[in-house]
Amino acid sequence: MIRRAVLDEAPVVAEVYLRSRREAVPYIPRVTHTRDEVCEWFASIVLVEHEVWVAEIARHIIAVMVLRGESLDHLYVLQDHQRRGVGTRLLEHAKTQRRVLRLYAFQSNEPARDFYEKHGFKAIAFGDGTANEEGAPDILYEWRGILR
Repeated sequence: MIRRAVLDEAPVVAEVYLRSRREAVPYIPRVTHTRDEVCEWFASIVLVEHEVWVAEIARHIIAVMVLRGESLDHLYVLQDHQRRGVGTRLLEHAKTQRRVLRLYAFQSNEPARDFYEKHGFKAIAFGDGTANEEGAPDILYEWRGILR
C-alpha cells in the first residue's frame, strides 16, 4: 500500500530512512547527522513542508519517498524489500503527481543510477560533491512526462 505519511510517524519514517542509508553504505556516504537530528528534521521540516509518501506491508512502513516541488528528494526502500517492485511503485506514483521530476544520485550509487535510468530518467548534470553535505560526486537526473 502507498499512502501519505502523517506527522506522528516521523520516528518510524526517519528510522526507515536511516536504516536504508546504512544498508546502502557500500554505494553511498554515511549520514552526516545523528539519529536525533534526523528524527527532528523529519518531524519539524520534512513531514511538515514536503510530501512524504510511504509504502507499507502488513502495516509496517518499508519505504519512504519525499517530493518537494519537482524534486524527488529521497526514495529509500529497506534492503529486505528491494527488487520486489516497491521502489518502482513509489516512483510511478510520483510520476502521476508531476510532469517533471528531478533528483540527485551519488555517482558511486550504481544500483540507484541503473534504477532511475531504467525508469526514464536522464543525467543532465554532474557535480563534484561541493553542493551536497556528504561532499560526494553526484548526478542530477531529470524525467519529463507526457504533457497533460
